[in-house]
Amino acid sequence: MPGPGFYWMGEEEKREVLDVLESGYLFRYGQLDDPAFKAKTYTLEQEFARQCDVAHCVACASGTSALLMALQAIGFSAGDEVIVPAYTFVATYSAIVFAGGIPVLAEIDDSLTLDPADVERHITPRTRALMPVHMLGNPCDMDGIMDVARRHGLPVIEDACQANGATYHGRRVGSIGALGAFSLNIFKIISSGDGGLLVTDDRELYERAFAFHDQGHTPNRAGVEVGRRTTLGLNFRMNELTAAVALAQLRKSDRLVATLRENKRRFREAIGKVPGMRYRTLHDPEGECATLLTVLFDSADRAADVAARLNTTTVAQSGWHVYSNMEHVLAFLREHGRPHAIGAYPRTDDLLARAINLSVGVVDRGLGAAFGININSTDGEIDRAAATFREAVAPVQVD
Repeated sequence: MPGPGFYWMGEEEKREVLDVLESGYLFRYGQLDDPAFKAKTYTLEQEFARQCDVAHCVACASGTSALLMALQAIGFSAGDEVIVPAYTFVATYSAIVFAGGIPVLAEIDDSLTLDPADVERHITPRTRALMPVHMLGNPCDMDGIMDVARRHGLPVIEDACQANGATYHGRRVGSIGALGAFSLNIFKIISSGDGGLLVTDDRELYERAFAFHDQGHTPNRAGVEVGRRTTLGLNFRMNELTAAVALAQLRKSDRLVATLRENKRRFREAIGKVPGMRYRTLHDPEGECATLLTVLFDSADRAADVAARLNTTTVAQSGWHVYSNMEHVLAFLREHGRPHAIGAYPRTDDLLARAINLSVGVVDRGLGAAFGININSTDGEIDRAAATFREAVAPVQVD
């Protein structure tokens, strides 16, 4: 059940990996003027920064580590709070927890992303940052979120792990807040198996994040910087083989997203209007990644009935991405006196119970996207999937 980049793995990735293997340099560091050193990680960082129209990028081990690096870069301290959506992957929460903080959950709106109107009521003197998540490739209402952040003097860390290539009013997601985190795991837009990318326009934040990801060193060191390290860090470095695959995938990413958008347009058009059903809100319809087509029914019972006919689930029952299905997160919230268990975030509960994700490019039962199409689906396959969906809703349609 991979993401779209996996389907397009090919000769380009092989050439990049062989380039590294034949050079014998697997570590991310080397002399840039040495022709034997292929500098895949460094090149990936430079090209991704340019694509996002930001000054800096750090390639790292995962999207989770990118989030943790971002928190360290802003000077996060034990006990600090970060406002996050009640619908996201567990890593959004766990990065905050392992940084010593408290994730403060807020409601989503019918885009299935963080609702700026609900964010404000959760802000306290302990709030250190806002962490909107561009869920399912759909950009958040960043105008609303940035307005709240500016009025309260809070940095914004964009969790763009599921939205590599998305734009919001002409700007790449991840480049709008102070920092943006991306994932390269097998389910994402582009993939190197695992891996992450962190972007920022701020030199100081970049150096802090880089130091944290590499045992306190400054960017692109040569050797060990004895006496120059100011930050106690960990090892979240990316190696040259991972970067080689990611680099080949990155160079396909615009074409990937364009294909996804066209396939989704055809899929949605073929399904058309269904009584008692609507499509989720897109804050920038031209800018989403189009990895999924999400539909919202008027009732949870109807959504469950349609999901069963399609051999899939409603989003509420999809598992890892729903707060009320994360028993380990709920235990942490309970221990820290935070609202927990189903019913704690009633608007989110209601929306997810009435939603079904149809795959377009990310085929993932863990997202509730077991039914739909993939990036290589033909026009005929797209039309047949749409017909199957319409058959599934027909028995319960309302005149």
